[in-house]
Amino acid sequence: MRLPRALCAAVLVVAVLSGCATTTDAGDDRPALPRTERERDDLIKAAQQFLVERCLADRGLSPERAFGRGPDEGTDDGTGDGDRRLQGALFGRGRPELAVTLPTGYTVRAHTDGCLAAAHRELYGDERRWFRAQVVVNNLRTEARRLMKDDPDYRVAHARWVRCATPAEGPRPDRPDPDAADRCARESGLDEVRARLEPGLMARVRTHRHDQLTTYRQLRTRALHRAADLYAARTVPENRQKGSTPS
Repeated sequence: MRLPRALCAAVLVVAVLSGCATTTDAGDDRPALPRTERERDDLIKAAQQFLVERCLADRGLSPERAFGRGPDEGTDDGTGDGDRRLQGALFGRGRPELAVTLPTGYTVRAHTDGCLAAAHRELYGDERRWFRAQVVVNNLRTEARRLMKDDPDYRVAHARWVRCATPAEGPRPDRPDPDAADRCARESGLDEVRARLEPGLMARVRTHRHDQLTTYRQLRTRALHRAADLYAARTVPENRQKGSTPS
């Protein structure tokens, strides 16, 4: 299967930033990694898409349909069975096997039997550890803002915000008008209180979630190296076929 455009672009990013024969450390033959976090994110996303597309193709399904790039002729009989098969192959079927409940009470769930889960295992090694770590890390700010509600200054400012955002007649809507909400956040001092409290609370949450943060960084580094290896495995043979030599 040919590499998707996003994957080819990521390969070029690695080559431009690192040099064709540059390695990460002395004596380390692994391809070098992009230098910026954004480029590293793009690298992992491109590798994940490539692995998902390969998995779907192995199951006789069209990657183009899964990623909205075109029709999947012959897989849908008009009853929606083709779409359901594609969704099941991509995300998994039945009851989700993975679940993480956040301090807010919200539970995030995921399957382990779809192509997306298979791509995660290929990149991160341990899907369960990665799922838990990335859910926790992605919600650190939400956790910090939950703690913020216990602060007296926050409660006072939030009460002023409620009075400001409440219409003259009738109860306060669950979702005030965005413009009014922003104006009231400034006028009530809520924005100032949030800006003052958030850095300390984020540091507190990061300390509390140290183990998950460490796991997140370790598994993400593994995924980056695995992604770079995938690119090298695809591009080096192609370069040799074209008669080029490593720079």
